[in-house]
Amino acid sequence: MVISASARAELVKPDVLIRNIAQEVLSIAKQDKANRSGDKKAILALVDAKVLPYFDFERMTQEAVGRSWRIATPEQKKTLVSEFRNLVVNTYTNAFTSFENQTVKVQPVVISAGADAVTVKTLITKAGAEPIDVDYEMERTVNGWKAFDLTVDGVSLIINYRSTFDELVDQSGIDGLIKTLVDKNAANNVLLKSVAK
Repeated sequence: MVISASARAELVKPDVLIRNIAQEVLSIAKQDKANRSGDKKAILALVDAKVLPYFDFERMTQEAVGRSWRIATPEQKKTLVSEFRNLVVNTYTNAFTSFENQTVKVQPVVISAGADAVTVKTLITKAGAEPIDVDYEMERTVNGWKAFDLTVDGVSLIINYRSTFDELVDQSGIDGLIKTLVDKNAANNVLLKSVAK
């Protein structure tokens, strides 16, 4: 009997999914010299391959852009999703420049019958550093559970960006927001390339 990928993904509870991803990423990072040394390019590749497939970047972007999403053209929406994804990836890759000696504790989640959204609470610890609370807002999709927001030490990624994005759209429209995101991502890519040399 063959079970489709979406059916397999659906079988995994969101807290178990986050725990499995964290364990896999930490295990790979501990074995890989580039990740252990804080090589941002290697960390980016690891996050891209193992973490990002479980994020709903379209919903994240829509929530972060807020009311302005309705006035964006389909092409602008596509560009916004792509650029916002790059911004989130760069931001969180920079935040976790080394996985060495990190542990992730995932709190169990009780899902009430018929619930399509849950919060998975985690605590990231590393020797010599303050623990970091990271909560994943997750929704049930046809492809299993996907994260649509992250709250790091009480600050929601979506809410954090929404006020900035509203201001940018008010000042220079959707195209102005897109240009700002493109410029930020270009600056991050230059930094990433210089670090990788």
